[in-house]
Amino acid sequence: MNKEKLAKMIDHTLLKADALEEQVKELCREAKEYNFASVCVNPGYVSLCAEELKNTDVKVCTVIGFPLGATTTEVKSFETKDAIEKGAQEVDMVINIGKLKDKDYLYVKNDIEEVVKAAKGKALTKVIIETCLLTKEEKIKACELAKEAGADFVKTSTGFSTGGATLEDIKLMRETVGPDLGVKASGGVRSYQDAITMIEGGATRIGASASIAICEGLESEGSY
Repeated sequence: MNKEKLAKMIDHTLLKADALEEQVKELCREAKEYNFASVCVNPGYVSLCAEELKNTDVKVCTVIGFPLGATTTEVKSFETKDAIEKGAQEVDMVINIGKLKDKDYLYVKNDIEEVVKAAKGKALTKVIIETCLLTKEEKIKACELAKEAGADFVKTSTGFSTGGATLEDIKLMRETVGPDLGVKASGGVRSYQDAITMIEGGATRIGASASIAICEGLESEGSY
């Protein structure tokens, strides 16, 4: 896969709590240079990124209910609307993992639906299911609920829990959602080979902080 095509599948990511404004600006500069799909930042930096990336093809992506997914549905909905008003074009929301494990599927579906509704026609919605905390059956159910709720993507991980994307999970997610939904591999994708493995397994988007190293085909110690 050539560098340009690969770059357009990557969300160039900086979600660290101690990320500085200058680092976020540098993230945007790099995203413009490589023409990544998006920059993925915390909501507090959406306005800055929208300004930095004005008149470019690079989208502004942010996270909702991040990283635990345990905020209320109302808060997730408001956070989505607020982020879009400030310039977000893609939102990655975390499901309520406890509710999924409690088999409160109505709650989980509604939680996703409200974010989808808030974003409809204005931003893509990606649903983070945090695969490392789920059984195989729970992963399948989470993907089914995301699809039923009208989300655009399912996404493996926040990168802030006990593990990241695995090839096995990507294959399972792709098999569950079918060909029409996006699948985002996120967490621990640090090299060109990592990215290609995930794409061959069914991923259509990669979330990474090591995006440049991935595009240059280099190993990196960067993590997300």
